[in-house]
Amino acid sequence: MRLSLRLLLLLCLAAPAGCGGDPPAESPPAVPEAPARSTADSAPGADTPDAGTLTGLPKKNGSLRFAVIGDTGRGDRLQYMTAATMVEWRERFDYDFVLMLGDNIYGERGLAEDYAQRFERPYKPLIDAGVPFHAAIGNHDPPGQEHYPLFNMGGRRYYAFEKEEGSLRPLFTHTVLFMAIDTVNLTRQQLRWIDGTLAESDAAWKIAYFHHPLYTSGRYQLGASQLRASLEPIFIRHGLDVALAGHEHFYERLTSQNGIQYFISGAGGALRPNDMRRSGWTAAGFDTDTHFMLMEIAGDTLYFVAISRTGEIVDSGTVRR
Repeated sequence: MRLSLRLLLLLCLAAPAGCGGDPPAESPPAVPEAPARSTADSAPGADTPDAGTLTGLPKKNGSLRFAVIGDTGRGDRLQYMTAATMVEWRERFDYDFVLMLGDNIYGERGLAEDYAQRFERPYKPLIDAGVPFHAAIGNHDPPGQEHYPLFNMGGRRYYAFEKEEGSLRPLFTHTVLFMAIDTVNLTRQQLRWIDGTLAESDAAWKIAYFHHPLYTSGRYQLGASQLRASLEPIFIRHGLDVALAGHEHFYERLTSQNGIQYFISGAGGALRPNDMRRSGWTAAGFDTDTHFMLMEIAGDTLYFVAISRTGEIVDSGTVRR
């Protein structure tokens, strides 16, 4: 059954198109000579999985489990194959929802067929199983995407929601705050909203997700430094734990910065092979195939794995509050 599904998805669409219009990059600190590939280095705040767990995801009783994808909306062979692997992995790790990091539907038109080809068909088994998707806006997304019901944005380009985890629910739980930020149009009004939402939250975990990264060892370092100046002081002030971004078409786990664990997961469908260069920010990276992430929160620990299109675990570890 799995083989026939993968074969069908492999043959359904042509190979992906490329991207253009990339701005010049600024130099990151301490750039070594060799480009990054699949690695699993240790980093402050990110440790190796517990012994005895084959996948790095312990599936603890009452834990909160979710997937992360970014830059998916090509509607091509790579996206469909990566989606098929996500479906296969859910049989092993029953995640409850999916975070989308932007560029969910490439193209300016945003027609119903665009959403069907680039979202509804590749993820149909997950949609049919009732798995909700929560999207952030990317710079290649069509206007009005916040009104698409299956992205659960409620007509807002930025929004927040909460989930609970704990083995003694509903008697004893930890709250997890998820904040979707619009980095395409980061207005003063939105910055005030981010500041106020984080300040008012008493959640045990605070997680922000958005399209453009604040740290990167790829080609968008100049834009990252500008965005960092606006957002990072707010994140630090209110104790953000994890930040998830896309835009760069590879996977990168950054070293912990000011107590915040940053990830880039921008190759759920779009890929720029060999586009990452190891820097002083790099804890682990993968830039030779598409991927997705799985995460599990249990108490004071967040477990994570990055998985390639072919099902290989290319990085794993833990983040502790």
